[in-house]
Amino acid sequence: MSTTPFGSGSSPAASGTVEFPCSSCGRMLKVPANAAGRQAKCPQCATVQLVPMQPEGSESVPPVAAPVDSYGTTPPATSSAPPQLQQSPLVPSDPPSAAPADAPAASPFPVAAPVKPSQTAGFSLRESLTGGHEGRDTATKQLFDKVTDEIAKIYVGQDELVLGALVALFSSGHVLIESVPGLGKTLFVRTLGKVLGCNFSRIQFTADLMPSDITGAPIFDMKTQEFRFRPGPVFTQFLLADEINRSPAKTHAALLEIMQEFRVTIDGTSHALERPFLVLATQNPIESEGTYNLPEAQLDRFMFKLLADYPQEGEEAEILKLHSQQVDINQRLAEELSTVTGPDEIMQITRETSAVRVDDKLVDYINKVVRLTRQWPQFHMGASPRAGLALMQGGRTLAAFNGRDYAVPDDIVQIVLPALRHRVILTAEAEVEGHDVDDLLTELVRSVEVPRL
Repeated sequence: MSTTPFGSGSSPAASGTVEFPCSSCGRMLKVPANAAGRQAKCPQCATVQLVPMQPEGSESVPPVAAPVDSYGTTPPATSSAPPQLQQSPLVPSDPPSAAPADAPAASPFPVAAPVKPSQTAGFSLRESLTGGHEGRDTATKQLFDKVTDEIAKIYVGQDELVLGALVALFSSGHVLIESVPGLGKTLFVRTLGKVLGCNFSRIQFTADLMPSDITGAPIFDMKTQEFRFRPGPVFTQFLLADEINRSPAKTHAALLEIMQEFRVTIDGTSHALERPFLVLATQNPIESEGTYNLPEAQLDRFMFKLLADYPQEGEEAEILKLHSQQVDINQRLAEELSTVTGPDEIMQITRETSAVRVDDKLVDYINKVVRLTRQWPQFHMGASPRAGLALMQGGRTLAAFNGRDYAVPDDIVQIVLPALRHRVILTAEAEVEGHDVDDLLTELVRSVEVPRL
């Protein structure tokens, strides 16, 4: 049986059809076979979803050309790059008789074949340095290699966490880490501070924590009979805000100025923080008792939200060997790790990354992705312009880590999920239907055409 694309008035597009149920309302949808792997919208509930590939044993589908990467070249068989986009027009999901006259048109951007959630690792930071766009052996690349090699002596695995923290640090950003307890977040921050030659401080957030406990407060000096400012734990370079969601919003408000402007204002006097300054906040995704939702203004100030998962089997075995000898961790940090850089060099490299070129086409691509989050059906609130800045700055830093003085689309694609997952809010219907933010963002990104530079 053949079907005609909605609204086109043309002859049948292909011999054979694909039938599949709508993921929201359950209505059986029928589309031409050549629409498999593309985006379509249900005429009944307006849900946007990907048409599944044709199952084995069904009618034949015209052969599809070999996949090409975003630059028009055929990737090698061993490439680890993320799934690529098909350059072909969209086909809506229903024949004319099933679609209302005022049905909105499907997205005009080409999309890639659907993938399972476990296959979306190409959108993570883990693959960012093996995307096939190697550059020169620059000083920044050499420093990055030295830092990661030193960290690996004490801290095992969690590649995305390590890369995400380094990208945020060299982009003047901050990181929100969501993970269960016991994955070594405190050890990682202390290790990072030792390797980079920076000061480390830790705040345990509790329900009775006050803003002055973070920023510091004036105290009365009996000797001089005057008030003097006593700095709080925020006056450091690497700040671990542990279990940040266990404090109310008034405590979080103390971090708003600190994270955005790198200073603290007390009694009308501003106190500058020493640079570089990196906040790594953690929250537990399991426990909800005694916790508070972070305000949107606070979430938006984090450059990335990284998800730390349990280590792989081999990595966990290595952890057991390294940290089961009852050796004082302070002694190990002092004896086994070397300081490979310092605050001055970090700030110098941070300034140098601003010179990495970002083509106008790539700027337009970032703008399209961010603006599309504000129109996506399952998102109640989309990303702010600060999300676009995070993608720009993070893309520049990734390019510098790769030894390049120019950014490529792969640099942006790798950090889309960490940069956007905490900046969008699902609609009530999407939450009830059990939609996952990462899956929706992956679908959104794959609906935007990648520029050819």
